[in-house]
Amino acid sequence: MSAADVALVFGTRPEIVKLAGVARLLDSRARIVWTGQHWDANLTTCFFEQYGLPRPRHVLDGVGGESRGRQIGRMVAALSDHFTQQPPSAVVVQGDTNTAAAGALAAHCAGVPVVHVEAGLRSFDNDMPEEANRRLIAPLADLHCAPTPTAAAHLLREGIDAERVLITGNTVVEATLESLPTDVESRALLARHRVVEGAYVLATIHRPENTDDPARLAQLLDQLAAIELPVLMPLHPRTRAAVERHGLRDAAARLRQIDPLDHAAFLGLARHCRLLVSDSGGVQEECTVLKRPLVVVRNSTERPEAVRAGFARLARPGQQLACALREMLSDTTAADRLVHTLSPYGDGSAGAAIVAAIRDRYLGPDPAAAPLPALATTA
Repeated sequence: MSAADVALVFGTRPEIVKLAGVARLLDSRARIVWTGQHWDANLTTCFFEQYGLPRPRHVLDGVGGESRGRQIGRMVAALSDHFTQQPPSAVVVQGDTNTAAAGALAAHCAGVPVVHVEAGLRSFDNDMPEEANRRLIAPLADLHCAPTPTAAAHLLREGIDAERVLITGNTVVEATLESLPTDVESRALLARHRVVEGAYVLATIHRPENTDDPARLAQLLDQLAAIELPVLMPLHPRTRAAVERHGLRDAAARLRQIDPLDHAAFLGLARHCRLLVSDSGGVQEECTVLKRPLVVVRNSTERPEAVRAGFARLARPGQQLACALREMLSDTTAADRLVHTLSPYGDGSAGAAIVAAIRDRYLGPDPAAAPLPALATTA
């Protein structure tokens, strides 16, 4: 294996979605490494195919389904061996997954520079495993690709050298725009799921804070079921297992449960819904591109930009959620207001900016690349 390539460490669906454009721009210089953190084919394999990505050059075994500690430990050991035996010019990790944390630590151990895409997000909530992962990666990264000025400001306050921080925007913008189905395909989606444009709610729930607590999950399902509009709910494997484990099958049955969707199908349904309800980080970004309102069902968020811009509202199950659902469903001005609101996550050029920086620092400059955006130091 030539050293003049860059390893992109994938392990989950969001990483595939958000790094696919970077991989395509790097072309033959991209070495895709698959950890298998998400082992369900419905959540992974179809995404590689959808984005036209080649098969991974290196695949880890025995990671999916393990506890967090064992998962990270196995990934670090296997990735360290791989990067030591076949060192790339740099290792790219994305976001705040166990895969990202393990990839960064393994690269650091092997003496390989780390590029962190979507760097600088902070919830300041230590109960979130993702917050620990983000804070673990920060001191290990050689290049921090921050999606927003707020994220960059977090890194600077933590003592990260400004020379290593670039505001690139978020690759979710171009990924969303590229994956949106056509009008014909969207109409077929709505017909298939027996819903009418603007007259249904699309909900996704999968985070442990919502699925591991039976009382909280029951309350959340009850509040979704109380909505007068149809509620489509693609069931994540973790949520499906929690529903069974907590004896909530009857509560979940009041919603329109559907199988997990590929990215294009989810975006097609999200684009035409009345309201999104989710605990997903990616949906908090995608809603700003789709111009749809979102209720974020979580205790905290590392993406306050979507809230500040008026796209999202943070609410816990209970009175907060009931109030948020009632007010956002009754807001007749939301559609007109949001369609004219710019996404805080950029204009769709993040992938190009990230690849330009990678080529310049680790593979040699690309004279055709666009200039990098200047660093802003204020939130």
